[in-house]
Amino acid sequence: MLVLEPPSEDDWAVAANRARMHASTAIQARIDGQAGAFAAALMTGDRSGISAATNDSMRASNLFHIISISGLHMGMLAGFVFATLRYGLALVPALALRLPVKKLAAGVALLAASAYLWLAGPNVATERAYVMAAVMLVAVLVDRRAISLRSIAVAAVILLLRKPESLTDPGFQMSFGATAALILAWGPWQAVQGRVPALLRPVAALTVSSLAASMATAPIAAAHFNRMAEYGLLANLLAVPVMGTLVMPAGVIAAVLAPLGLAGLPLWIMEIGCLWILWVSDWVAGLDGAVVAVPSPPGGVLALMAAGALLAVLARGAPRWIGAGGVVLSAVLWAGAARPPLLVSADGMLLGLLGPEGRALSQPRGAGYVADSWLEDDGDLAEQDQAAARPGFTGPKNAREAMLAGVPVRQLTGKTAPEALPAACADGALVILAGEAPEGWGAKGRARPGASQIPQHVSQGADPDPDCDLWDSRRLRRSGALAIWPDGAGGLRIVTARDISGTRLWNNRR
Repeated sequence: MLVLEPPSEDDWAVAANRARMHASTAIQARIDGQAGAFAAALMTGDRSGISAATNDSMRASNLFHIISISGLHMGMLAGFVFATLRYGLALVPALALRLPVKKLAAGVALLAASAYLWLAGPNVATERAYVMAAVMLVAVLVDRRAISLRSIAVAAVILLLRKPESLTDPGFQMSFGATAALILAWGPWQAVQGRVPALLRPVAALTVSSLAASMATAPIAAAHFNRMAEYGLLANLLAVPVMGTLVMPAGVIAAVLAPLGLAGLPLWIMEIGCLWILWVSDWVAGLDGAVVAVPSPPGGVLALMAAGALLAVLARGAPRWIGAGGVVLSAVLWAGAARPPLLVSADGMLLGLLGPEGRALSQPRGAGYVADSWLEDDGDLAEQDQAAARPGFTGPKNAREAMLAGVPVRQLTGKTAPEALPAACADGALVILAGEAPEGWGAKGRARPGASQIPQHVSQGADPDPDCDLWDSRRLRRSGALAIWPDGAGGLRIVTARDISGTRLWNNRR
């Protein structure tokens, strides 16, 4: 019996969750539809009301980062509070001449960011955004530059000391990559902004910042998610200014005025901004070629590209050209990446054969996660049923067959698979059996030494000396999934997941 103690009434996490859901419900009661769900996600972190269609649209338009509370939201909120308080106090000479206005504004902005973290919940992205914002605000308090590469280095060290595994997280890489790019682009922009007409300067500044952030994050997003939003820059140019000038300021003002019952007007302004962002997302996502699939890079390519880019922008002289060469080399290696011609899932239920039209799958349903992963890694936007309709596999669904470099590849599934094994195990075929082979069948389709005779109902009609490479579920459990290439000598070269990952406590089974 499991006994659960009810949560304490003064538990901060419970109190935060109650406050979050109360605020989310209140926002969605005042703002209808997806605009209300979007506004609630921005202010509270509650994304439960956002539909799958909205999520897909935001991903295709490269605006999904707006939904997740991250550096953009934390920076806008802290920046709005800091600027409002600092310039508001500056309007009162008696206070501006006697108080450290800038530090006071930074302290209040830090408190506001802390309250936002508490309300939104300590998920990884929000914590990362808070640490970055806090480091910059503390820099103001101790008379250091708030925006510098040293500041983001300190923030990165704090996060990595607390959660070292964050280094491989795409959110960590994209956040710090974008922030570093913005800081590096700020110097050149300051040098040339005087030549830009005053009326065009805000638009030019936004274009430069969006371009810098997009260039830094696009390779990371492509490597992790296997797709690029072709019009992401356009979408961000149209949406982010509204986010910063209408949505977040209105949200902060609504939060301040809500206890007084005066949140109606700022929430109405917030609704207009949210409706605009959603419209931009849907319009950009509907453009032809809005999403381009990208194959996964070979191992080490992303690290080489990052190291080369850092060397190119931070070094001087010859090392800078070496870094640029590293970026070019990584792009060439990525473009020339070869995908395995044949993939086999760890349970033998799905095979994927690469052909002229893309990867053909052996089954239109089942093993959906595996199928999606294979197609994404190929840079293929097709659904599983579409990939299964491609030329490549023939035969009934429980006895699929294909050819790879002249070698027959046969997949047997279902209850009748053991009975079909003797006929399939011939001609030097590669046989994938989604189940355990009958007693007496070894890895090469021959009887194991000392094994009992093959049952009569299985062995009838079998070749007396069967010839195949048999991978049943027992063998696949030890090896994991398979990646298969022609070996150039008329055979096949098989690489197992265990060959790549090595022996672990959980896979050391014989």
